[in-house]
Amino acid sequence: MEIIQKFGLETKLFLFQLINFLIIVFILKKFLFKPLKKMLDERKRKIEQSLQDAENAKAALENAGEERKKILADAKVGADKLMAAVKASADETKEKTLVEAKSHSQQIIEEAKNRASAEFENMNKQIGKMSVDVSSKILSKVLSELFTEEEKQKLMSRALERIDEKITN
Repeated sequence: MEIIQKFGLETKLFLFQLINFLIIVFILKKFLFKPLKKMLDERKRKIEQSLQDAENAKAALENAGEERKKILADAKVGADKLMAAVKASADETKEKTLVEAKSHSQQIIEEAKNRASAEFENMNKQIGKMSVDVSSKILSKVLSELFTEEEKQKLMSRALERIDEKITN
């Protein structure tokens, strides 16, 4: 204890100062350091959360960019398929229309040929009738000078029958 007295330390005072120091440490620890540490820990947690959110946002942005590229590629493939299908459909429709047009034109040509043939037959019959009439008139004039009325009738009826047979055949 001599050393303590040589330095001028009083034990009672030293003990009071030590107790005061411990009380101040306890008070500071209880009311200042704990709330300060809690606030610093909360702030650290918020900063870490913000960094994690930023990393997640960056990853989401990269994923969105890749997803956008994928969607655009899929849309292009779909559009190409649709265009190919439309082109094939248009070609098929064009071919079908051409076939139908050819068929329709053949049908029209065939109908025209049939009408022309029927008209030709009709004209031939009319011409035949007209020639029979003209022939009968000519024969009646010629025969009236050469033959009697009864002979004329017989000759004319035979001639008309032969002309009718040739016209109908």
